[in-house]
Amino acid sequence: MERKISFSQEEFYHLYNRGVNKSTIFVDSHDYWRFIFLLYLCNSEIPVRIDNILRNEQGLPLLKIQELVFMQERGEQLVSIGAYCLMPNHFHILVRARKDCGISKFMLKLSTAYSMYFNKRHARTGAFFEGPFRAEHVQGDTYLKYLYAYIHLNPIKLIDSKWKENGIKDSIRAEKFLRTYKYSSYLEYAEGIQSRESKILSKSSFPKYFLEKTHFRDYIHAWMNYSE
Repeated sequence: MERKISFSQEEFYHLYNRGVNKSTIFVDSHDYWRFIFLLYLCNSEIPVRIDNILRNEQGLPLLKIQELVFMQERGEQLVSIGAYCLMPNHFHILVRARKDCGISKFMLKLSTAYSMYFNKRHARTGAFFEGPFRAEHVQGDTYLKYLYAYIHLNPIKLIDSKWKENGIKDSIRAEKFLRTYKYSSYLEYAEGIQSRESKILSKSSFPKYFLEKTHFRDYIHAWMNYSE
């Protein structure tokens, strides 16, 4: 399937893809963290050899593996990443283009590296993603800001699959779940936590909508309680 969009420098894009036939692409925490590591390592002109970095990862605690990955020098980045969220069968990434072909190069490296890893680890063959990654050109400040809510609220589907249609009955439970979900950039904004994976994000390349963490939490809360 041909992608009917061209990428322009300094413009914002919502990138996403899912497993072929909506199949699971993250089976366990090991898979989620491999993709998160690749979000960092693939955002570079330098070729990715993650197996060389993690050749002795067997038995190492996660914190040590994170340290090994996020200490790697990447040189110039291909894109600026503002937000991300991984779900069992799909992912979302909000980016700003830094250079010509940067988005395409980044997504090719990311998709290839992760699909090769997953197929090898889970002994599968054949197509992995549902065609080329999908991209949406983000036009307008209002919609760009909205994507921070849309992307970070995705995990609520895991505890309430119909919340968008029916609304959230227990917002306290939903917010607590988001704070415990490890596979998105939510905590970077909601709690101001500077974890090792904070290096994935380039917040300075995006509008400063949320100067305080309370601004972000209030915005998310407003969308959680929004009903048409």
